[in-house]
Amino acid sequence: MSEKKLKITHFYTDVLIIGGGTAGCWAASVLGARSSRKILIAEKAGIRRSGCLAAGVNALNCYITDGHTPEEYVEYARRDGNGIIREDLIRTFAERVNAITHELEQRGLVILRDENGAYAARGWRNIKINGENIKPILAEAALAQKNVSVLEHVNITSLRTVNDGNGTRVTGATGFMIREETAVEIDAKAVLIATGGAAGLYRPNNPGFSRHKMWYPPFNTGAGYAMGIRAGAEMTTMENRFVALRCKDTIAPTGTIAQGVHARQVNAEDEVYEEKYGLTTPERIYGTVSENRAGRGPCFLKTRGISGETEQDLYKAYLNMAPSQTLKWLESGRGPSHEDTEIEGTEPYVTGGHTAGGFWVDTGRRTTISGLYAAGDCAGGAPQKYVTGALAEGEIAAESILKDLDSREKNSTWRPEEADTGEIQQYEAFLNRPEGVITIGQAEEAMQKVMDEYAGGIRQDYQYSESSLSIAEERIAGIEALTDTLRAEDMFDLLHIYEIRDRLTVCRDLLAHMKARKETRWHVFGENASYPELDERFDCYVNSRYRDGRLEIVLRPLVKGNVFSHKDAVELPYGRQERGGGV
Repeated sequence: MSEKKLKITHFYTDVLIIGGGTAGCWAASVLGARSSRKILIAEKAGIRRSGCLAAGVNALNCYITDGHTPEEYVEYARRDGNGIIREDLIRTFAERVNAITHELEQRGLVILRDENGAYAARGWRNIKINGENIKPILAEAALAQKNVSVLEHVNITSLRTVNDGNGTRVTGATGFMIREETAVEIDAKAVLIATGGAAGLYRPNNPGFSRHKMWYPPFNTGAGYAMGIRAGAEMTTMENRFVALRCKDTIAPTGTIAQGVHARQVNAEDEVYEEKYGLTTPERIYGTVSENRAGRGPCFLKTRGISGETEQDLYKAYLNMAPSQTLKWLESGRGPSHEDTEIEGTEPYVTGGHTAGGFWVDTGRRTTISGLYAAGDCAGGAPQKYVTGALAEGEIAAESILKDLDSREKNSTWRPEEADTGEIQQYEAFLNRPEGVITIGQAEEAMQKVMDEYAGGIRQDYQYSESSLSIAEERIAGIEALTDTLRAEDMFDLLHIYEIRDRLTVCRDLLAHMKARKETRWHVFGENASYPELDERFDCYVNSRYRDGRLEIVLRPLVKGNVFSHKDAVELPYGRQERGGGV
């Protein structure tokens, strides 16, 4: 058999956006509308139905209703995150979400209204929508700009960087087409990472044939995190994992039931238990786990007895985002009015849209690498951003990019960097290698088993210990080494190899963070059995950076105020720890 050689295609653009999801599409639309610069979106799928909003959504969970303020939203996020938030980041997106919501409505999003003509609220900070078409609306907002182009079905694997004497600077990215034997090298003056968070690190609720039935998109592999980690970007609060409370088996969202019909959480004895444990997001899941552990499970949302009209509303609401739940009710013949809805926790995820893990950014969403920006699920420090918060971050990052490019070009002349084919040679090595000692599927299964059993997965009721994390670190490193022997039959196999490699990189960073925060600040999200109490010494951010072949942990003090710049960053003197091992 002849050796496979990939065709190499070069692209030159002003701004490269990696990821055509929520934040990426909105950033592209802003950049295109406010400048004449060339914008290129690189998307692994097709932007009209990719990312977290692919199937739609039935509410915007971040909207400041009448009588409330962005500052109240900051306080809500602070309580939910037990103090570990970036005030500047949450405040800046909360100040924009209402204007963005109104623009979405003008673009065709159907927002439900009450009898007085006001937006139909579901609590003080979210509103109801018919959002099956929200992703096509966002895609069209980007595609409508004449200076925005899209490269679909391309998997970006690494950032291209140089050291320009002032530190690392991003110059573009490298990747490969999924449907043809072509590698791509992209030169760019600025790069925005908007790829989404990381699913699939842990063994899911429904392994095997139904493993795709998870809360977060199974195609979000943490690729953006991984390429940033490998390039040396500083990451923050990765240990603040997210575990979703979901309807059993379908893994459909529960907020529509809990908030929409005010259903309470009850155990098998029909006792309301939610207030006993607390009402923050992690506490609601912690209560469910605790009741099951105490033998009072399974647990439910108490829907039995709701009216037929309310039941029909639930059917319609789930058709907008999780039709499998509506189908389950209809196929069983016992809808939510006749039977309480059973609930369970999912496997843990890393996502900066719900919790705080991601890139360490300044207020303008600049990362610690010059020319590299992050928004949406990739930007850390700002939990509870949801859809509109991610859109706002895309807009903020776009504004920073335009400002920085204008400033930089006044003082220097940009030129494309010399092509580096090292990454492309690695693609070809995987395509031409003989069969390895393990398959791609076996590597993924081994990783998920290790994370589930030793790093606080479902099997361990989300608990982990210092010793179990050490075992996980050792075994993940071993699996990572074995991936060098994997073989790709075609470009689709090559995609899967890089997806597992990216997930393993994120696992390594996640484990380092979990080990460094020696406390339990968030039940379930960070349930450290070796340190079961909250420790005020960790009223700080746990950050990481990859330096000289090592993952280095850095603790940074909480950011107060409206503006933060990387030049103002302070490292806590007692917080420096190091972990061995490559990424």
